[in-house]
Amino acid sequence: MKYLIVGLGNIGPDYENTRHNIGFMILDALAKASNVVFEDKRYGFVAETRMKNKQLILLKPSTYMNLSGNAIRYWMQKEKIDKRNILVVVDDLALPFGTLRLKGKGSDAGHNGLKHIQSLIGQDYPRLRFGIGNDFPRGSQINFVLEEFSDEEKQKLDERIDSSVDIIRSFCLAGINVTMNQFNNK
Repeated sequence: MKYLIVGLGNIGPDYENTRHNIGFMILDALAKASNVVFEDKRYGFVAETRMKNKQLILLKPSTYMNLSGNAIRYWMQKEKIDKRNILVVVDDLALPFGTLRLKGKGSDAGHNGLKHIQSLIGQDYPRLRFGIGNDFPRGSQINFVLEEFSDEEKQKLDERIDSSVDIIRSFCLAGINVTMNQFNNK
């Protein structure tokens, strides 16, 4: 069985450690833990790994955040992966920093990356939302998401990334319902 695990973010050194790139950071941690390396391929950086009898295709789109759906649709069709076996890892302003929420479907919640994905494949695909908080003055949302995490957040970041990797593994091995029950209440 194949899974497409997508971490949303923006390419380039200017965005590397920003809140908006938490999806990339989580996939980098999963790739490192799986001893695989990303290769520059069509529409993104791709790595493949196996867990038991599951094949995981890890994708960091190179389309920039607002066109993420192009990469997802391409790899979904190329690898013949059902929407239920896609997991999009994304930053979320509506959740306090470090809060992790796995959902089977949902709206774009104003997130431009999710908005583009939804326009191409619909809204019924699983996503892992990583809370980045919303501690910014009115009108400063863009600056906030494109800034690096605060020093206080950085102290907790590795642990929350590790928990995200655990959620991804559980999603692939145990399924979405078991994983939501196990992790969404933490």
